[in-house]
Amino acid sequence: PGQRRRQERARGPVCKRSAEGSRRVMWSRFSAAGRRLQQLSHGRSTPFGQCLWRWRSSPANERALQYKVGDHIQGFTVNQVTPVPELFLTAVKLNHDKTGAKYLHVAREDSNNLFSVQFRTTPMDSTGVPHILEHTVLCGSQKYPVRDPFFKMLNRSLSTFMNAFTASDYTLYPFSTQNPKDFQNLLSVYLDAVFFPSLRHLDFWQEGWRLEHENPRDPQTPLTFKGVVFNEMKGAFTDNERVFSQHLQNHILPDHTYAVVSGGHPLKIPDLSWEQLKQFHASHYHPSNARFFTYGNFPLEQHLKQIHEEALTKFQKIEPNTDVPPQQLWDKPRECHVTCGTDSFAADPKKQTMVSVSYLLADITDVFETFTLNLLSSLLVGGPNSPFYKALIEAGLGTDFSPDVGFNGSTREAYFSVGLQGIAEENINTVKQIITRTIDEVIEDGFEEERIEALLHKIEIQMKHQSTSFGLSLTSYIASCWNHEGDPVNLLKFADKTAQFRECLKEDPYFLQRKVKQYFKDNPHQLTLSMSPDEGFYDKQAALEAAKLKEKVEALSEEEKKQTYEKGLELMDLQSKPQDTSCLPALKVSDIEPRIIFTELETSRTAEGVPVQYCAQPTNGVLYFRAVSSLNTLPEELRPYVPLFCSVITKMGCGALSYREQAQEIDLKTGGLSVSPHITVDDSHLDVYEQGVVFSSLCLDRNLPDMMRLWTEIFNVPHFEDEEHFKVLVKMTAQELSNGIPDSGHMYASIRASRTLTPAGELQEMFNGMEQVKLMKRIAEMPDIKPVLRKLPRIKKHLLNSDNLRCSVNATPQQIPQAAKAVEKFIKDIPRSKKERKPVRPYVVEKPSDSNTVEGGELTSAQITRKLITDPTFKPCQMKTHFLLPFPVNYISECVRTVPFTAADHASLRILARLMAAKFLHTEIREKGGAYGGGAQLSHNGIFTFYSYRDPNSIATLAAFEKAAEWAKAGQFTQQDIDEAKLAVFAAVDAPIAPSDKGMNQFL
Repeated sequence: PGQRRRQERARGPVCKRSAEGSRRVMWSRFSAAGRRLQQLSHGRSTPFGQCLWRWRSSPANERALQYKVGDHIQGFTVNQVTPVPELFLTAVKLNHDKTGAKYLHVAREDSNNLFSVQFRTTPMDSTGVPHILEHTVLCGSQKYPVRDPFFKMLNRSLSTFMNAFTASDYTLYPFSTQNPKDFQNLLSVYLDAVFFPSLRHLDFWQEGWRLEHENPRDPQTPLTFKGVVFNEMKGAFTDNERVFSQHLQNHILPDHTYAVVSGGHPLKIPDLSWEQLKQFHASHYHPSNARFFTYGNFPLEQHLKQIHEEALTKFQKIEPNTDVPPQQLWDKPRECHVTCGTDSFAADPKKQTMVSVSYLLADITDVFETFTLNLLSSLLVGGPNSPFYKALIEAGLGTDFSPDVGFNGSTREAYFSVGLQGIAEENINTVKQIITRTIDEVIEDGFEEERIEALLHKIEIQMKHQSTSFGLSLTSYIASCWNHEGDPVNLLKFADKTAQFRECLKEDPYFLQRKVKQYFKDNPHQLTLSMSPDEGFYDKQAALEAAKLKEKVEALSEEEKKQTYEKGLELMDLQSKPQDTSCLPALKVSDIEPRIIFTELETSRTAEGVPVQYCAQPTNGVLYFRAVSSLNTLPEELRPYVPLFCSVITKMGCGALSYREQAQEIDLKTGGLSVSPHITVDDSHLDVYEQGVVFSSLCLDRNLPDMMRLWTEIFNVPHFEDEEHFKVLVKMTAQELSNGIPDSGHMYASIRASRTLTPAGELQEMFNGMEQVKLMKRIAEMPDIKPVLRKLPRIKKHLLNSDNLRCSVNATPQQIPQAAKAVEKFIKDIPRSKKERKPVRPYVVEKPSDSNTVEGGELTSAQITRKLITDPTFKPCQMKTHFLLPFPVNYISECVRTVPFTAADHASLRILARLMAAKFLHTEIREKGGAYGGGAQLSHNGIFTFYSYRDPNSIATLAAFEKAAEWAKAGQFTQQDIDEAKLAVFAAVDAPIAPSDKGMNQFL
């Protein structure tokens, strides 16, 4: 979780596949908790079109280029056709003649097609109306009057993504699928949901908020607040980073919609009425206020016809009046102080204050200015060579940058923020002085040319790297700018903007320094925000909630109390009643692709006997390198420190390079180097597992020798001397792990619950569980960190050599011969142990890769042999754990040891997990219990996991897990339920795999 948050904070317009949207102020229809629980992907897929990387031969682009400006198609008029060769796409912009709805189609030879519709939603209070509406429109519509067609469609489709997001000023409804019939089905459901929703009172009660008896069947029990969004937001407000980001946006843009919490503040949500919800829908969810987006290789005409006929013909044009006016600029800086809950995992309890200085920047519809400011922001805060890293992080005052550091382009005017978290309150002014001084120094000294080049290189790699969720990334990337009438196509022309940026630097060497002066030094619209913990914060919140509840209950007449009780019963009955879902469209099991695409792999051995797997793929001129090294010989006492070793080994310097020079070289020559622990349970035995470390990196073809030289230096001469820099890295890691708990509590609960069920479980807990969070907290608190630093060279001896190594390369066929030479040289240049080290655990099983596995292709005799660990004395045992955390919501997990992946029952259990989640647990945990998320799943490692996420209950949820097993035993499901579960499982099995990841199931 910590690493994931670090990546999220590195900003950039990237949307994760399991996105709950940006950390900032984005709220989603359902938690992606289930997907994030998946320890290992089961996905194998149909590849992207083989000609994706050859621009001219793409049928999707050729079709799009035939449209002409002024063409009339299915009620729409084409007003722009633009090829964007650097992203292999053609953009077609249209307008709907009758309603004025805007439409952008991005044609690209990609089988994972995406649709989204977005509405500008500008609430003026913190009742969470756009967020509750986003949940409620998906609870049934005119054409599909069933309860919650959205969740029902998850099991009737082969979608690769389905969700909905509420941002500060827009609401977005995206889905993606590779199946044309599925696309039409989902489009029909989404269109009807947003334009013709039922918006029933009981759905508002369930999804938003309601007063209900603690036991709905007993009117003598006290009334309490319940509701999915109500509990989701209570959970969100336990995340101090998110709270800080929310306050920052509210205070730097205080004049209009950005001054409120679009997701809803838990104390304000109960002020929202059903009438207000319906009014908000009528005024905001209209085609004249909508932006449609489609992406992929399906034909555009079919999309336009369906959208026009099923929705848009039923509307007339209106003036939506949802514009966000420009923020009135301040004439002098402002300051604001707020409080939050304490962090029980903070390294130093006396240092829990956060402070940042933020500056209002340009309007985001000025695309080139925004591009420049985004780059400038990266130069200021990105990596150990940036001026603010040197001045703030290395000053030793705090643990990490403040939340939302850098450029934020999600509001009409962008802003930049920089500061520290984990500081003592008395250091607030010192931090402000350092920020002012650093800005002066940057104006004076400017930036090194190499750092600018490294940044432009990063853009080049991002453009060439292909992800399977490219459509989702695009819709997220253009959403804010398009929302305020900016040109989304102009936003995609990276090559033009990069060329213009280079031109500006050439014409004026002080170009960037002038921008720093303009936007930072001479800008009075700046906000200093500080946030300190208050011991009684959660108690005060609870008291305010109790007062709100009392006020609401006392306002009820006897008759209204009776009606509240009766409505509670009515809602329970409705939730428990079986539904006729026959009106919903569905794919059949026969629509599942019957064959799995084979991935051709070649394996050969280097002169040193190290196996290397080669996978030729259309990677667009990018090469992907991975290696796995075994942990089998590592002494037991060093094992807990492996994750720390992984996180610092590429950041401490190597060979002749200091850590700053190393960071610069990594940015200039690669798309990043990463190292992480690797634990895989064997396919056929639950008590046998592999333990190791994965090294991974990517680079442009031309930089391959440089990338392999970096790895060689890291393996041969890593630096472990700089104690001060090590301290900085430790504090950052500890802070990230601690900040990650509110967002990933269900993952920590699941890892802990499975700890005693398999021998690998103990290691998972040590590396990825609460044990690791506590260990990092202890290390960060140490007055003398030398003893820990001295462990790293000892770990290096066991890990960084070619003894127990295997490598893999994904690259274009033309690049493979050159890659083979580079890998051969790397293996030759790194150390081999002089004497053979014995494994610490004596029971080692040697197992060759199965050449008949699905991804196998034809393997040569150079098979990869893994050295797996087993413990014949291991006995699984029961264990119950309760972590006391200062949050008003819970994260609950129960894990059951089942069977290995190759056992016949594994497939049945995987279907069962999906059945339980969709047909039983969703109703019990989310609809009745009010938790934000919950379900069941079977992982590759044979652990069957029940979980809940941001859950107001605890004992009741554990009882629901128990009842789910009883429900399954009683066989209370139909053949159709089983078929639907199969569709949901196969949507994951056949999920697309990027060229960079082909063959990885086999290799890892």
